[in-house]
Amino acid sequence: MAQIIPFFSPAARQSRAAAHAALIGGFAAQRRTQEDVFWLKENAELLNILECTRADVAAEALAPLQGFYDGAARHISFFRQYYRFILSICLDLEDLGHPGETGAQLAAWIRAEGLAQAELSDLQRAEARRLLARRGEILQDDGLDDRLRAFISRPETFAIPNKKAAYELTHIVFYLSEYGRRDPQLPQAALTSLEFAGLVAFLDQNADLLAEICIALRYAGQQPPAAWEGWLDRHVSAFTLSEREFSGLHDSYHEYFVVNWLMILSGRKPFRQAVPAGGVHVSAVRGGSILRSLSEAVFEAGTGRPGWGAVKARTEAMLNEEEHGLLSAAERSCAGFAHFFEGFARAGSAGAA
Repeated sequence: MAQIIPFFSPAARQSRAAAHAALIGGFAAQRRTQEDVFWLKENAELLNILECTRADVAAEALAPLQGFYDGAARHISFFRQYYRFILSICLDLEDLGHPGETGAQLAAWIRAEGLAQAELSDLQRAEARRLLARRGEILQDDGLDDRLRAFISRPETFAIPNKKAAYELTHIVFYLSEYGRRDPQLPQAALTSLEFAGLVAFLDQNADLLAEICIALRYAGQQPPAAWEGWLDRHVSAFTLSEREFSGLHDSYHEYFVVNWLMILSGRKPFRQAVPAGGVHVSAVRGGSILRSLSEAVFEAGTGRPGWGAVKARTEAMLNEEEHGLLSAAERSCAGFAHFFEGFARAGSAGAA
């Protein structure tokens, strides 16, 4: 099981109290308005990480969210399509020490209104079930866990670039594991899916997705490949936090959150840049993805069944030295690379006799 470690380490450049206050204050009041769904998303994600890592948050640090908490019943009544975000914020505030019973009241109302019945996705139903259960409201959905495990136990789904499926994979593990609080009981095929999705993310140099995959592996009781976490360890030092430069456009805040979340779980130093006050804009250094070059080499190999050995030389010839180094690192990172490549190659043709 994953070890739960405080959100900020004592070794951080900024005190935990100051960092908590700067992050919560900035995201609550300095980036977006509460009527913006992205305000809900950002604040729900921040508080979720604080809560699931058992952060010790001072009461005054939560003060910028007092107004939202007080008006949550009205907010959820009108914006009921966002009930999961709103409930999550209230539950996490309370579990972080904010006084009140709004979370239980909202959970009971959501269940009575049947809002979860409007969810078409098993993933969203699983999230709703988890949130309501935190206040004793039980949603019965026979077979839900079986369907979730069946989806993530098809490794070939995750051997090809498909970010939507990969993020659904990680979140299913988050919900089944209660964010590291229990064994998600993943079959071996699901662990292989995490490995395949991680290889795609590593080849793509997608730090956001790779960090989530490493977190999911840890919540499943597994040790992520050292090469993946080593790259993310270097990546976390390259974020830039610009004070009062948020323009309303999307930035790299989510990547910043999840990569630092992984640093906590893996016992590394998180949040290496001081968090400025105000509407901080988060920038990240973009890595050099080799997915396109690798895919082109595979496609040009034809419709046979090219194993990794068959296209390795052709692929390497198309890459520069830096890209070749990344491919070699991916190949060495886990023993299942050749098996992964069988799925990545997508051999054959739909029109073949």
